[in-house]
Amino acid sequence: MRSRLHGFLAPLFPAEDDGWLTILRVGLGLQVTAYTLSARADWHELYSSSGQGLINRELSEAFLDVQSPLAPRLGWLVSIGKHVCLSEQAVLWLAWACLLGAGILTVLGCFSRLSAVVAWFLHLSAVKSEQFLSYGMDNFTTIGLFYLMLSPLPDKYSFDGILRGKASKRGSLLGFYRRILQIHLCFIYFFSGIAKCTGAEWWNGTAMWQIFTSPPFNLVSPNVVASSAYLLPLLGIGICLLEIGYPVFIWPKITRKIWLSCIVGMHLIVALTMGLYLFSFIMIVLNSAGFAPIPDSAKVKDIFGRAFS
Repeated sequence: MRSRLHGFLAPLFPAEDDGWLTILRVGLGLQVTAYTLSARADWHELYSSSGQGLINRELSEAFLDVQSPLAPRLGWLVSIGKHVCLSEQAVLWLAWACLLGAGILTVLGCFSRLSAVVAWFLHLSAVKSEQFLSYGMDNFTTIGLFYLMLSPLPDKYSFDGILRGKASKRGSLLGFYRRILQIHLCFIYFFSGIAKCTGAEWWNGTAMWQIFTSPPFNLVSPNVVASSAYLLPLLGIGICLLEIGYPVFIWPKITRKIWLSCIVGMHLIVALTMGLYLFSFIMIVLNSAGFAPIPDSAKVKDIFGRAFS
């Protein structure tokens, strides 16, 4: 019985090097840092209760109370700040500075666990406090940070791992968290592809026309899109097949590199043609951490040793 159970669970606990965790940590740290810096000019306007935006923080959080009263939000921090005589503006800017600091520390791998937890909590709080303005990028960043803070940090390439010698050596546990991330990505792409296939616009090219010509994502000239209109249905169908086939072709070694390259290429095209740089970046990070081939650290050291010998 025990041997059968071990055989059943073995695929969930493959032995893994922590190179994938380094990709996830550095990528998410850069994502959080870029997100925080890009939001700096509008931070107070977005999250102040007296902001001049279409939807202020208090309305978003009131709606959030109905949906999920336990979800973190910046309003919690503002309430705590009032008890220690801090103004709303001071609390919001302190949250911004802490989120930026957590992103930078995550990139460096300093206080790896703490910085990942702080980044996850503050990013999720900011997203939930303006959930009407959030989109896929915010959700996928939160997902990645959740996996990161639970993973067996630190990795050997972090400051914690190098300077303190605390790199995790739990290969099977590293493999478990990577396997869960891989399965999660398969669900994401498969159901995204199924949803696209249910609409006729992805089969006749209408969806691709709208994507390339709708402001503010119309970075490609409409004349160029119109001159290539005959390719739009093929492009739409190709994306549907690429996403539906993800959980089938990403696992075998013979097709993994091809499918991973196509997925990364798709997100690069999204970044270049639509300007969704942060969305494309987080998806490339998650796919690379999940399925990119990670060379053994001993082989990497041997390659560098030969190069500099």
